[in-house]
Amino acid sequence: MELQRFAYDNRLSRMFLNATMFWGFVGMLVGLTIALELVFPLMSSGIPWLSFGRLRPLHTNAVVFAFVGNGMFTGIYYSTPRLLKTPMYSQTLGKIHFWGWQLIIAAAVFTLPLGFTVGKEYAELEWPIDIAIAIVWIIFGINLIMTMVKRRVKHIYVAIWFYIATFVTVAVLHIVNSINIPVSLFKSYPVYAGIQDALVQWWYGHNAVAFFLTTPYLGLMYYFVPKAANRPIYSYKLSIIHFWALIFLYIWAGPHHLLYSALPDWAQALGVAFSIMLIGPSWGGMLNGLLTLRGAWDKVRESPVLKMFVVGITAYGMATFEGPLLSLKSVNAISHFTDWTIAHVHIGALGWNGMITFGMLYWLLPRLFNTRLYSKKLANTHFWLATSGMLFFAIPLYFAAFTQSLMWKEFTEAGYLRYPNFIETVVQILPMYYLRALGGALYLTGVILLIYNLVMTARSGSFVRFEEDEAPALRTGKISGEKGHRIIESKPVLFTILALIAISIGGLVEFVPMFMVKSNVPTIAAVQPYTPLELHGRDIYVREGCYLCHSQMVRPFRSEVERYGDYSKAGEVVYDHPFQFGSKRTGPDLARAGVQSGPMYKPASWHYNHFLSPQKMVAQSIMPPYPWLIKNDLDISTTNRKIKAMQYLGVPYPEGFADKANAHLQQQAYEIAQNLRDNGIQIEDTKEVIALIAYIHRLGRDIHGGEKVHFSER
Repeated sequence: MELQRFAYDNRLSRMFLNATMFWGFVGMLVGLTIALELVFPLMSSGIPWLSFGRLRPLHTNAVVFAFVGNGMFTGIYYSTPRLLKTPMYSQTLGKIHFWGWQLIIAAAVFTLPLGFTVGKEYAELEWPIDIAIAIVWIIFGINLIMTMVKRRVKHIYVAIWFYIATFVTVAVLHIVNSINIPVSLFKSYPVYAGIQDALVQWWYGHNAVAFFLTTPYLGLMYYFVPKAANRPIYSYKLSIIHFWALIFLYIWAGPHHLLYSALPDWAQALGVAFSIMLIGPSWGGMLNGLLTLRGAWDKVRESPVLKMFVVGITAYGMATFEGPLLSLKSVNAISHFTDWTIAHVHIGALGWNGMITFGMLYWLLPRLFNTRLYSKKLANTHFWLATSGMLFFAIPLYFAAFTQSLMWKEFTEAGYLRYPNFIETVVQILPMYYLRALGGALYLTGVILLIYNLVMTARSGSFVRFEEDEAPALRTGKISGEKGHRIIESKPVLFTILALIAISIGGLVEFVPMFMVKSNVPTIAAVQPYTPLELHGRDIYVREGCYLCHSQMVRPFRSEVERYGDYSKAGEVVYDHPFQFGSKRTGPDLARAGVQSGPMYKPASWHYNHFLSPQKMVAQSIMPPYPWLIKNDLDISTTNRKIKAMQYLGVPYPEGFADKANAHLQQQAYEIAQNLRDNGIQIEDTKEVIALIAYIHRLGRDIHGGEKVHFSER
């Protein structure tokens, strides 16, 4: 059969590789910064864009979508043409993808520190950027699928399967979770509310981890580990089971983030059951990767690339065992809202994603520049820095989690909370926070060594843009004796459709009852919409990232009810766009902060002074100050549009209320400001802190005898 000659263009891989190094440094640097801010709370110096609540979303976005995202695309654009024996379908689409992705990341870098956020974890970016993400992602998918269509091999290799699943699922996740109603250029509200919003968000959030941080990197594992070891993948049959079981089961597991919450029990049970089942395919993939190296352990000892791959795959195995473990309700009762979750996700990010990325870069760049790695010794040093950094980061947080959770739950013999003040538990875990910062510093140092080593490697060679190859033309038609999965592998469009069906089933089974059966979201007659001032205050709360440290979900445990007040109900949050359950308690839960007879209530003057100087009110507090809330005037120019957006979403404000909302706002602001002035605090009615205090004082009041606001009367 006549061979066809063609060339691979390495330019896209090099572009994404350079971006991976740059954003890796930025993401880890911001991560170290916020780790230090937890032990040095005055470090932000009262500068809004340096505060923990604004930098933490930047860190997660920079690591997940910038560092890991660019690393993923580096590997995909290198491996896909070689596996399919054809150049990428379009270099133009590839360049649009590259520059579009970098502009999206740059937009995140500017908007998140400025407080422009939707307030949903891993999905913080506002609606114009969300639209850009969807467009750029579809461009990437078109390029990937069309490259498969023009391939020169009959059957697509397992790595491509995972790339297909990544494209299809991330597109569905992003589009469904990002349906928002715009209020202005950088302000919008999710169409979902309360418990429904929580279900959609964690369906997205858990599966963003699954299909952005996991499946594409499994594809990279299936390509680069055999290449680096010069050995075939251990088991083809195991890869089939791994792939289909993983993508089908993963999509069901999101509700395990909402155990003991107001989510219906049937949804929580589904999340737990499918999370436990995930151990099977996850460990099947881990074993397939590690057993590929059987008989090559001498090579592993000598190669920093293979050492990184081994630690990365092992971290994947640990994280995918720990995830199902954390989904057990008995374990979740201890782990949720603690640093165990933080340790868990960083084993995945620093271990699985980080180590696979580093190993891939060390293997790939010398080939792109036709040279040898500048320093194997530096690469080995980086390996030990990264490994020890990961351990110094995670292990102290496991101790912190158990310490804090057990302290939260401990009672005296007389039946009272032994540690009623939340700050008592924070003080005990501060030494672990110092060790976490040390781990982050070690890991960042390793990234700096990586960049230096790779830059010096590139300087010692010359970039090989085109690589010649040859292969026979694609043979069409069925091959004699071909059956089962081999048939599906030969039909990429059918394969894509089947992957879409597999990942859609779980979401539909969970969503349809939650949105179609009214009893799953019971209403409470006493619960009313937020007043205009409270709505503005809630938006400030989201803007400042308060939900990252404070939950608003009291679980039905004796310890939590004693500490915070009555447990939370689904009907309380039907007007919350977005929901505010939170996932980490660095500070106390605020769901009952407005109940005057409750244990969490503080007067307006206390909140004012707390925002101005937290340490003045609680000496050991690790909360940063928020002086700009006291200086800045509240922007009420958008009040009308915010009320109309809420009305469009079904919030029952009276007809025509949007036009008189600001008058209502000013009356309530005057009452709160006057209360502060009566307590010796001279402040104008127009400051942002007034709105935030109004929101905090609203929390929990509707179902606990608080003053009812009748909009028609004002």
